[in-house]
Amino acid sequence: MFGANLRELSRQYPSISELTRQLGINRTQFNRYLSGESFPRPDVLDRICTFFGVDARILLEPVGEIETPNAALSNPFLKDFLGEGINTLTEDQFPSGFYRFFRQSFLNADRFITGLVFVFREGGATYVRGYEPKSGMRLQGLPTTPEAREFRGFVMRLEDGVALMISHRKAMTCSFNYLSRAASFDNNYWVGYVTRTVRESVSSTRVTRMVYEHLGHDLGQALAAAHDAGFKSAEDLTLYVRGQLQVGEPFR
Repeated sequence: MFGANLRELSRQYPSISELTRQLGINRTQFNRYLSGESFPRPDVLDRICTFFGVDARILLEPVGEIETPNAALSNPFLKDFLGEGINTLTEDQFPSGFYRFFRQSFLNADRFITGLVFVFREGGATYVRGYEPKSGMRLQGLPTTPEAREFRGFVMRLEDGVALMISHRKAMTCSFNYLSRAASFDNNYWVGYVTRTVRESVSSTRVTRMVYEHLGHDLGQALAAAHDAGFKSAEDLTLYVRGQLQVGEPFR
């Protein structure tokens, strides 16, 4: 099955020599994989899976029947563009775990929003999941059910940071987040901005600064952050967060 899957995946490349060069695998050894005569070591298998945007199920299941959530972005048309950033994001560049975020309210410039997201890796991609604070949904006259508040997205590596593409259920609204690591004592803060997909309005804003604080996998800190989520005043924020958000300074 692995040989058949590898042959199927390799068809999108006109030259096996070029493919093996990009994979960093000896051509003779690669031919043995294609014929089913041998199987790769775990580290080589991981390299192959990452390159093609699949996972280890290619050892057992037909590749056409394996669900690949990021298949569109790993398609040959985008693979060397968006797909490269998605499949090569490391734990050092943006670690998995819980993050507490801080940003100015889009609707009220004097208020700030705090919330919690969870970042995890699956099938070679990095995903993010979270819930909008109930208070923010009520302010907009929107439902506060878990289904209405939930958002999900993916993370991709950039030259100097990461980008998060996030959507609410059924792609009703989306947001783009850019973050880069900021200097801090524990090296656990990322700073950038967030934009939302709404029409321009004189009574609200579409872009504001954002701060992410990595909490790791500490459930105690995550629960405390979840209970504390919602609207805050500038005085409720730490001096460090206020400084990173540049409270009172226009976004440029």
